[in-house]
Amino acid sequence: MPRESAESPSVPVDLPPKKRLAAAVERYGEPSVVERSLSLLAGNNEGEDFLLYVGGDHAQGILDGAPVLYWPELWGARALLYVWNDSAAPAIIDAMNNPAWRVREMSARVVAARELSAASELSALLTDKVPRVRVAAAKALAAVGTLEDMDGIRILLKDPEIDVRRGAQQALDALRKRFPKS
Repeated sequence: MPRESAESPSVPVDLPPKKRLAAAVERYGEPSVVERSLSLLAGNNEGEDFLLYVGGDHAQGILDGAPVLYWPELWGARALLYVWNDSAAPAIIDAMNNPAWRVREMSARVVAARELSAASELSALLTDKVPRVRVAAAKALAAVGTLEDMDGIRILLKDPEIDVRRGAQQALDALRKRFPKS
């Protein structure tokens, strides 16, 4: 049985994000969960209960006094992997410019998962200073880009970080699979 928050006994903080967000949809409705997730992504406060739904145990740490940093924004973006409305697309694309690298990385993942048209924004992230963001951008381009994006991804094959090189190769393989030679 999932542990529940002391402050909010109805929030199952121990569940994985997908199940927590399904519970949030059941409680608040899908449109409200999308709207509140976007509000978190924008840096707003959506209350303790909602923060616990999107952040789980980690959110409880913030409520107990840990530094907030970028976590609510990240959780707002991550929620959009599981609960979606097309009206969220501009905000998630814009979030790829967030100062917090984890938010940029998650936004690229959401762009890929939701197959959003954001190839130029993703191409810009291929030169991000954070390796994980570069990998997320390459993989997202593999999901939503075209063969024209291969040159940008190919540059990452010479990246100093091995994980970036691996991610670039996986992205190139995925693009080739999406666009087999006729």
